[in-house]
Amino acid sequence: MAAFDRTVDPEVREVRRLEVINGALGRRRWSAEAKARIVAESLAPGVVISEVARRHDLRPQQLFAWRHQARQGRLMLPAEALAFVPVITDAGEAPPTSATSAGLIEVALGGAVVRVPPDVDGKLLAKVLRAVKALA
Repeated sequence: MAAFDRTVDPEVREVRRLEVINGALGRRRWSAEAKARIVAESLAPGVVISEVARRHDLRPQQLFAWRHQARQGRLMLPAEALAFVPVITDAGEAPPTSATSAGLIEVALGGAVVRVPPDVDGKLLAKVLRAVKALA
């Protein structure tokens, strides 16, 4: 280490390395709506996560973190990201009992079943279905 020269030579005329920092400096702040929109885009079938991240000037790790937040229910996805499945009925179904009331709708998403009474608030149902879908 004794041969290492720590002084700067004032006679050097060439640039050895030049770094250009492009874009906004510091941490960017993303609104919850923007995060949700980008996450919903990344959840489409056949989409490559790194391409979505690059398109929005993100690192894939950050997008994966946002997807994780959505699965935990800490980031609500936009309503258009929700999709409904066809209703399947059983003709030989037993009549409603005290455990199940008439007009009750069961929504099976992934491994979860959501039982919806007929008088449920639509906005609340949308939030619940988003959270269940994020966990599925």
